Amino acid sequence: MLRTPTGGAGHGTATAGERLMSIGMVLSRLRDEFPEVTISKIRFLETEGLVEPRRTPSGYRKFSPEDVERLAQVLRMQRDHYLPLKVIREHLDALGRGEQVPLPTQGPQRELLDGAWEADSERVTAARVGRSELLAAAEVSEAELDEWESYGLLARDEDGGYDAESVTVARLVADLGRFGLEPRHLRSMKAAADREAGLVEQVVAPLRRHRNPQTRAHAAATTKELAALSVRLHAALLQTALGVRLH
Repeated sequence: MLRTPTGGAGHGTATAGERLMSIGMVLSRLRDEFPEVTISKIRFLETEGLVEPRRTPSGYRKFSPEDVERLAQVLRMQRDHYLPLKVIREHLDALGRGEQVPLPTQGPQRELLDGAWEADSERVTAARVGRSELLAAAEVSEAELDEWESYGLLARDEDGGYDAESVTVARLVADLGRFGLEPRHLRSMKAAADREAGLVEQVVAPLRRHRNPQTRAHAAATTKELAALSVRLHAALLQTALGVRLH
């Protein structure tokens, strides 16, 4: 457990007795409890508004002891309670205002990438859906579903069912079809998604094999964050490409 010295200065000017730390020093302090944490992870939490380190005139991050303890709190809530970053941020902000709020509860099942994707109000929430459920939820025909399966955009499992996310895939394929994009045009998107999933798996696989059970349990949260970053990067690259072509 990290210890936070008393008398910290928050996000203003450091007090005379306060020792500010570089991001490398922060990483070293956190890794005793969180062996999977990386500098990229700390930077990601900063971009998500979970911590606000000071900056030197040359732009280097400088973290206070309070910043380090806040990071540890975030990592614990992710690891132990599977809470999305938005919920963690709201909880810590409420505590910072002096409010006595209980820790939210959230299972690990279907929290979609810490807000990267919004759930449809009519979304099927079961872990798996049957073919008839998929057809009804996505409002598509048997023929359409057969065609999408032939192009590898959707696939049944051994029991003939589908992952619940297949509902979203089917709806998006149908929406793109209204603009003239046929399943054969979308195969490249599926191939790109498979490659990205492979990259995520390369990063997460060592966590799943780790001897520390807490590290293994954190693999799911790490997968979500990597997927969220991948989605955001893809969106940014697409917008950049379209912007270049439109100007």
